[in-house]
Formats: sequence, structure tokens, C-alpha cells
Amino acid sequence: MKKGILIAIVALLLVIVVSGSYFTVAEDEYACTFRFSEIVDTTDTAGLHFKVPFVDTVKYFPKATQFYDIPPSEVLTSDKQNMTVDCYVLWNISDPQQFYRALGTTAKAEERLNAITYNALKTAMGTLAQADIINMNDGAERNQIYEGIATTVDSQAATYGIHVEDVKIKQFDLPESNLNAVYSRMISERNQMAEKYTADGNYEASIIRNDVDKQVNIIISNAEAEAAKLVAEGEAEYMRMLAEAYNSADKKDFYEFTLALDALKKSLTGDEKTIILDADSALGQLLLGTD
Repeated sequence: MKKGILIAIVALLLVIVVSGSYFTVAEDEYACTFRFSEIVDTTDTAGLHFKVPFVDTVKYFPKATQFYDIPPSEVLTSDKQNMTVDCYVLWNISDPQQFYRALGTTAKAEERLNAITYNALKTAMGTLAQADIINMNDGAERNQIYEGIATTVDSQAATYGIHVEDVKIKQFDLPESNLNAVYSRMISERNQMAEKYTADGNYEASIIRNDVDKQVNIIISNAEAEAAKLVAEGEAEYMRMLAEAYNSADKKDFYEFTLALDALKKSLTGDEKTIILDADSALGQLLLGTD
């Protein structure tokens, strides 16, 4: 009976010793092995690992990227305007041993990141006027500012075994006292832009109208000159044909006779059939038969 109890106790002790001699590591974590409060080994290799039972302890730290949403804070621009900045930080533990010795926990790490990021934001925003931050310029200009902030925070956080992947600005808010002034400035800028576009459009329209008027005048002038040329050529041809048709005395007399008949015909078209003619005129001689 006593022998059975002894065997059971030994088996239990073996189970305890064996179970305390190994530990597992996940793929997204670091495992630090402590011996008498000192780190003796660090691994991020997933799988089963061994340690000295009852002497070594294991503490785990996340290896994956951490998201920390920093509480909104106020900063002062170079033109002494208050702005509220809302941002977040993407970070990870780059050196678990250094991280443990400097901070120990992710909560402490977030507190330190909060202070470092706020100081970096305050320094960066202090070199910029409010108009440099809130404007209609290309967003790439502001991205350069954010990248500079992320680089500054990363270099300072490295002393704690932390790598800062990125610092992103979610929103810039204005204190209530500044909103109306900023809105008025933005409205004024839009009005100036609209006036400029209108002036440029009117200028371009005047150039187009002047060019069209010039082309119209040229076309009309050319058409009038061509018409005058055609009329002159027609009259010259007409006179040539007349001269050719009546190039003798008989033809000339016949032409004058037809002209006189046409004139007489036109004068007798109305109700009044009385005409007064000079006896020496061609019509008079024609009617009197003295020619």
C-alpha cells in the first residue's frame, strides 16, 4: 500500500517536472525566458521550447503590429492658432529584451508613445501656419509632414525597443472660436478664385470675339471687293457688246430709235395719254413723220 502511494507521488512529481520543463510560442509573439528575474533567452520561433522547471519563467510579448489610438490633443501653429489633432500610431516591439527592461508592458508603451507623438506633433505644427495645414493644395504636401512626424517618433521610440511603422492624422479640428474665421477665409479665397476664373474667361471670350469680328470683316471686305470686280467686269463686257453691236451709223440710229420707242411706251402706260414733245426731238420727228 505504501509502495503504491510512493509510486503515485513519484509519477505526479514527474508529470509536474515534465509539464514545467517546456512551453509553446505562437507565431505572432515573442517569448522571454527569465531566471531569477533576469532574461536568459528570447525567441520568436513558433513551436515547442524547453526551460528549467521551477527555476525559469516565461513572459510573452506581442510581435504583431499594434494599433494605438491617441486621445485628441491641442497644438499651437506658428501663427498662434490652436488646433486639435486626432491621430493614431502603428507600432511593434522590435527588441523584446530592451522593451521589457525599459517599459515592461504595452500599457506603459502606449503612455510613452502618447508623450513622444504629442511632442513631435507640437514641434512640427509649431513650424507651420494654419493656412499651411488647412488648404486646397495637393494632399501629398501634408503627407510629407506626416512622414516627418513618423520618422521623429520612430527614432525616439527605438530606445524602448519599439519600432513605429506609421503615424496617421485622422482629423484636424478647429476650436469653436476659430471656425468662423477659417470659414470666412476659405469663402474669401473661393470668391477670389471665382473672380479670377471669370476674369480669365471674359478675357479669353473677348479675344475670341475680336478674332471672329476680324475674320468676318475680312470675309465681307473680300466679298465686296470681288462683287465690285464682277460688276466692273460685267459693265465693261456690256459696253464692249454694245460697242460691237452698234459699231456703224445705221446700227447707232436703230439703237437710238428703239430707245425712243421704249421711252414713248413707258410714257403712255397711265390714264393720261397726252404728251408734249419738242419738234426737234427724235420722238417728235418720228411721230410727225419729218425724220
